[in-house]
Amino acid sequence: MTARPDLSQANRTLPAGVATLADHEQHALGQLDEATRAYLSGAAADELTYARNLDAWRRIELLPRVLRPLAGGHTQIELLGRTLAHPILVAPMAYQRLAHPDGEHATALAAAALGAGLVFSTQASAPLDDIAKVFLPEPGRGPLWFQLYLQPDRGFTQELVQRAESAGFEALVLTVDAPVQGTRDRERRTQFRLPADISAVNLTGMRTPPARSLAAGQSALFDDLLTHAPTWDDVTWLRSVTRLPVMLKGILHPDDARQAIDVGVAGVIVSNHGGRTLDTAVSTAAALPRIAQAVQGQIPVLVDGGIRRGTDVLKAIGLGASAVLVGRPVLHGLTNAGATGVAHVLRLLRDELEIAMALTGCRTLTDASSALALQEPQRSG
Repeated sequence: MTARPDLSQANRTLPAGVATLADHEQHALGQLDEATRAYLSGAAADELTYARNLDAWRRIELLPRVLRPLAGGHTQIELLGRTLAHPILVAPMAYQRLAHPDGEHATALAAAALGAGLVFSTQASAPLDDIAKVFLPEPGRGPLWFQLYLQPDRGFTQELVQRAESAGFEALVLTVDAPVQGTRDRERRTQFRLPADISAVNLTGMRTPPARSLAAGQSALFDDLLTHAPTWDDVTWLRSVTRLPVMLKGILHPDDARQAIDVGVAGVIVSNHGGRTLDTAVSTAAALPRIAQAVQGQIPVLVDGGIRRGTDVLKAIGLGASAVLVGRPVLHGLTNAGATGVAHVLRLLRDELEIAMALTGCRTLTDASSALALQEPQRSG
């Protein structure tokens, strides 16, 4: 087991000149070999959705108000029955030991110290029980959620859910937008393979179903792999085998948001998997207001994909999100300085959010919608 990282240890020094999330990215990418960089930073096909995620937030303009009373303002939100210090959570990301030897342990320590929620990946390279022990003791921590892929072995899936419950995780985040992996050309070009000492340790012992015998003309995808793909019935099943609230991650269509409410989920996350699954899928900034309108406040709506500035966080809240999830920037900070790098990324976003609120006349995040000049981003070409 990797020793618990310490923010006071030698890896606390940030690289010179790193002052923004963009600086973190530039420096981190220079530290990684080409194949690891392709896995951690690459996206599907021509990477258009990845680029549009970034561009869509930039295209939304802010319309400041002045001379408004701001004393006593704050970034607090209410989410699943808890008051959180701010609306920033760490998105689920696999195999974080690729970025730094301390991997998920460092990310958990930094997130807990900064009051950020943590969504822990099924495909993490650290045991879920160990991460809970790192994260949960911090008194000012945010929520600890477990991201789940439904496995073909439903019995193993249920055991995994029970492990998460026993460890102290507070919600399940079911990823629903990746029944198959996207076409990741950068990974194929570099022939990315996981190192021998890094694996999805929480899936150890899972039974893999035997491949089906296919008749002539049948598809290995549709007639074999996708016979195990989850459906809405599986969401109902998952809710029946856990006491934890279930959220769905990967919602882009308003009809799916409405159906999520019908099956009793606790919330939805507007996500296109960071552009890593379906290229040319709609940007999350464009999808968010449509999902928020469909949900009508019945359940919380969160969003990820392309959040790089505190102004992006403010825009997301203004468009109807309760909170945001941040992925790649956390990996960049992790690569650069371990737990300290992750803490720096989260601190930058929190500070920039407060500055953006003050400069747009938002005393609290309930005022965020009034700061938007454009209620919906225009689509890039």
